[in-house]
Amino acid sequence: MRKGLGFLVAMLVLSLVLAPGVWSKDKEINVGFNIPLTGDNPDVGASSKNAAEMFLKKMPTVEVGGKWYSFKFIYEDNEYKAESAVKVNTKLITVDEVLGIIGPQSSSQAVPAGEVANNNATPMISPWSTNPNTTLDRPYVFRGCFLDPFQGPVAANFATEELGAKKAAVLYDIAADYPKGLAEFFKGAFEEIHGPGSVVAFESFTTGDKDFSAQVTNIVASGADVLFVPQSYSEVPLIVMGAKEMGWNKPILGSDSWGGGDLMGLCGDACKGYYFSTHYAAAGAKGATKAFIDEYTATYGKTPDDVAALTWDSLGLMVQAIKDTGGLSSDVKADRTKVKDALAAIKNFPGITGGMTFTPEGDPEKCAVVVMINDDGQFAFHKSVCPK
Repeated sequence: MRKGLGFLVAMLVLSLVLAPGVWSKDKEINVGFNIPLTGDNPDVGASSKNAAEMFLKKMPTVEVGGKWYSFKFIYEDNEYKAESAVKVNTKLITVDEVLGIIGPQSSSQAVPAGEVANNNATPMISPWSTNPNTTLDRPYVFRGCFLDPFQGPVAANFATEELGAKKAAVLYDIAADYPKGLAEFFKGAFEEIHGPGSVVAFESFTTGDKDFSAQVTNIVASGADVLFVPQSYSEVPLIVMGAKEMGWNKPILGSDSWGGGDLMGLCGDACKGYYFSTHYAAAGAKGATKAFIDEYTATYGKTPDDVAALTWDSLGLMVQAIKDTGGLSSDVKADRTKVKDALAAIKNFPGITGGMTFTPEGDPEKCAVVVMINDDGQFAFHKSVCPK
């Protein structure tokens, strides 16, 4: 009887070990998330985590080289601060021994955190960082979005061709990587079209400022035909409402940072009718993009923003690369390099924000979308602009 019972127990243990979906520690893949769950833009972190949790529910396991692994997602709060993002990446790499990292989202955190990832030979994908320095000379760092050297001219051409602007003004945060870089790319592109000095007001402020009256006074007096504001969704309402109160009644053009978080909940009617360049348009989406939007909306009760969609695609890229390694070992450092090499080799990835092929710099070749904020507060597709 004891022998029979022992045999049954042994067979049960063996079946648990071999059965897909039941895992021991060495068959677990750790993926880290460096995201802002608190701080100035917690909606960005919430969207990141929401998309990740939905992805994990849909794909809790993965087959790599004939072996099954379960995913463990580790979420760490970078507080929307550069120094915290650096600490988070250090912990994820050295303590949690993640195979790869998703995030940070914003360039101000992604640029310094990317240095940590690259120095520690750990693949990192920033879904939303458009600043070129995030991936520059960093073979282990990738992104899921277009770059600002592309986005700046997209906005400048749109202001010219569709808004009829011959003179432009810019209001931006000089202390943050993303707005400072994009403001300069827009200025360069606009003045290439219209000549030196056609950006008649190039006004800056510092992170945390709430009073833009001096800058807006100069902008209103400049005679500009359009105002370009490459700022975060949480800062846009204060700028837009303040500009209108001070007499600005011309178009305001935004950038992809308008598409993260609850812009319309904060800005309301004041932002309706404006355009911004971004990564995808939820209104009118079709196919796999619509399926993602429908599931996300049903799960969380709101339409997924750019951050959610780009996080979904970045996770898809990371998982595709893990599968493409052909097999993992017990050496996480060696496996990280295999994942990096597989990421670099990805071609024509069918993302919900567009098809992607990585350049040697770790940047995807993909199109931008210009959306209009319609009367219902939706981000409605207006046009697509692709690299030439």
